[in-house]
Amino acid sequence: MKKHIMIAVLSVLALFTSCETTDLDKTQNPNALTPESANTDFFLNSIQEDFVRQLEGDADNDPNDNWPSGGAVNGDGFSIFGAQLTRMMAMTNTNSQNYAATFQPTDFDDEWLNAYTGIIKDIRTMTPLAEEAGQTRHIGIGQFIEAYTMVTLVDFFGDVPYSEAFQGEEAILNPNLDSGADIYDAALVLLDNAIANFTGGVSTEPALDVFYDNDYSKWVKAANTLKMRIYLQRRLVDPNAMSSFNAIVNSGNYIQDTSDDFEYQWPGTNASNPDSRHPRYGLNYTGVGVADFQSNWFMNLMDTTDDPRIRYYFYRQVNAVPGQEIPSDQSLIRCSTQQAPQHYIDGGYVFCNLPNGYWGRDHGQNDGRDPDAFHVTAHGVYPAGGKFDDNRFEGVSLVTGGQGAGITPILTAAWVDFMKAEMALANGATLPAKTAMMDGISKSITKVQSFGALDPEADLSFEPSATDVSDYIDAVSANWDAASTAGKWDVLAEQFFIATYGNGVESYNFYRRTGFPTTLQPNRSPSPGTFVRSIYYPAIAATTNSNIQQKSDQTQPVFWDSNAQPPAAN
Repeated sequence: MKKHIMIAVLSVLALFTSCETTDLDKTQNPNALTPESANTDFFLNSIQEDFVRQLEGDADNDPNDNWPSGGAVNGDGFSIFGAQLTRMMAMTNTNSQNYAATFQPTDFDDEWLNAYTGIIKDIRTMTPLAEEAGQTRHIGIGQFIEAYTMVTLVDFFGDVPYSEAFQGEEAILNPNLDSGADIYDAALVLLDNAIANFTGGVSTEPALDVFYDNDYSKWVKAANTLKMRIYLQRRLVDPNAMSSFNAIVNSGNYIQDTSDDFEYQWPGTNASNPDSRHPRYGLNYTGVGVADFQSNWFMNLMDTTDDPRIRYYFYRQVNAVPGQEIPSDQSLIRCSTQQAPQHYIDGGYVFCNLPNGYWGRDHGQNDGRDPDAFHVTAHGVYPAGGKFDDNRFEGVSLVTGGQGAGITPILTAAWVDFMKAEMALANGATLPAKTAMMDGISKSITKVQSFGALDPEADLSFEPSATDVSDYIDAVSANWDAASTAGKWDVLAEQFFIATYGNGVESYNFYRRTGFPTTLQPNRSPSPGTFVRSIYYPAIAATTNSNIQQKSDQTQPVFWDSNAQPPAAN
């Protein structure tokens, strides 16, 4: 409860601390914080808020943004983009099934501005004030957030401005691009410096630390975990990555327990001025029904394997889907009267509709919006703070379920186990890989199950039993044991995707890094264009900075992505 109250204060403060300009440094927003008008706590409040919205969406904190389902738009965050490309959420575009048309240069203007003129600029302005006041904890949190933000920009765009990005006073108005590899190296230095600031002498603590409530032993674990993630991310191009990764594992000083998870807890309840609910709740629990489409592939994966997390992830508004338990209805699901495309038939992929009330869309489905907002499956109680699925089969509404008191997961103990599993399997160590994966699955299930209590209306007798959970874990174990090496990568990938639900950055990076799972549902179109290996530079960057040349397409891999084209990329 203390953290909920604190974050509510942060949300209010963020209304007064938004820092946005039309390019990297040039004009000062009269509404933004300046050293003369604000102290370090106000800066840090804004930095933390902007950081989460960079991932979750509404990066510019604009209440007028419309967040439609489907392809990336201004208002979506990096997490949503990654989730759509990896079939954790449905990727739809009413205009096209083509990847290039679905994700356009203008789609990421908000994220670019938020990263540079919001997060990083505020950190650079706050830091000398904090240094003067001896506030090393403020500095350390800023260094951590800067490292994560810049690494994520590299992961999505490739080479981006960094070393020259904030030198407008020195007339560098068109900063050059830094290589992604150099930015990764700089991030590691930032994290080492952050750890020193977290463990140094006495320092005035921030008034509001929404992540760890000023527990700096946990901040050190988070910093080391982010370093592990960086080493894992570049394992294909860095011969020392595995040894550096294992050195942190051997130290034991990283996120291993769920209580240390690095996540943002949304307060929930408040719908305006500011909206403190989880963004996916705010978009989908409305008086006009659900806006997002869930992924048929992802729901089918969980339903057919009796995954015990499915009732927490998804809330079914109905108990039957046209073309399954009830007759086809073209007015509600256009494709319910159609035959699957040949490449779906050949591959045995799910098409159009699912049984048991799971109502979503296929990857690349470009149908217009049907009158289905009170029929399609909604986000559940995890992580969005919606409803727990207890077979009540009633439409969504305002002020229901967890009222948006969900989380944005960023680094978790369960994901660390999967990181260890990937490193082990890449090194041919199948038994340690399995052990780590199974640990990650167990931690994920336990964490997710704790969210059922967020929905005061839920009949929790529908929660999976201990036997249900053990049966599921045993089935995954058996599938792993029976699989070939490639099959083991598929098992690991599918389980990692399920565990990372709520953060599509992780699944998108994993898929490009490994090429697994090979089981992903392909695009509805047999010729959708090449899979997105990195996204276009935002239009606002390419048109205002003469040193940024727009990419000819989105097939250019980022520096760490030396993997062959993912086999199921289409």
